[in-house]
Amino acid sequence: MKRNQTGVTLIELLIVAALIGILGAIAVPAYRDYVIRGKLTDAHSILSGTRVRMEQYYQDNKSYPTWCGGAAGLAAFTAPASTQYFSFTCAAGATAGQNYTMSATGIAGGGTGGFTYTITEANVRATTAVPTGWTTSATCWVIKKNGSC
Repeated sequence: MKRNQTGVTLIELLIVAALIGILGAIAVPAYRDYVIRGKLTDAHSILSGTRVRMEQYYQDNKSYPTWCGGAAGLAAFTAPASTQYFSFTCAAGATAGQNYTMSATGIAGGGTGGFTYTITEANVRATTAVPTGWTTSATCWVIKKNGSC
């Protein structure tokens, strides 16, 4: 008499487990980087948008706002303080009210800790700090680990 065997052997289970482990080892880091890159656009869009507003403000007042080292008594300027992923600051340049460097610093609790992006009144963009494994750039905002912009 012949027996019909049904079910899965231990070797088949081990092969499936190994395949799932290999796929997971590739997919999880790629997904993590994808999520981080999505969060970085928060800093890029706010820095770019605020820079445009700063230039409009400068055209009207011939000085950047006090938030960026401009003269007191100028019209109010609402600047972003922080978002879920980044906090924003602005420092006066060599000539107060005439140049500045705006920064977005990543918030560790938001998953962007270690990143710092800057932009100046001349639209010079730089990535001054990144987490371990990423590459900085003095000429652009880095969006990938390899330093590409």
